[in-house]
Amino acid sequence: MVKLAGKFVKSVMPGVIKPIHVLWNEMIGFIFLVFAIVGWFNGYRYFRLIETEPDALGRFALTAIFASVMTYFAVSSFRRARKISKT
Repeated sequence: MVKLAGKFVKSVMPGVIKPIHVLWNEMIGFIFLVFAIVGWFNGYRYFRLIETEPDALGRFALTAIFASVMTYFAVSSFRRARKISKT
């Protein structure tokens, strides 16, 4: 009975784990993409305030860095999901 269960796990689990792994990467990529979009909108808002508020330049720089990192994470997560699904 144990041998049969082991055979079942070896044959079924790769077919189940691979789609879950792809879905996980896509969900994480979507969350990073949402953070990036919000960051870029806030960055645009701070960019427009640079001439009137002295603190806006620092806020813009930090927001742009944050949005860039989140964009990179989103793109790399989607690329990783695509790579996993092709193999």
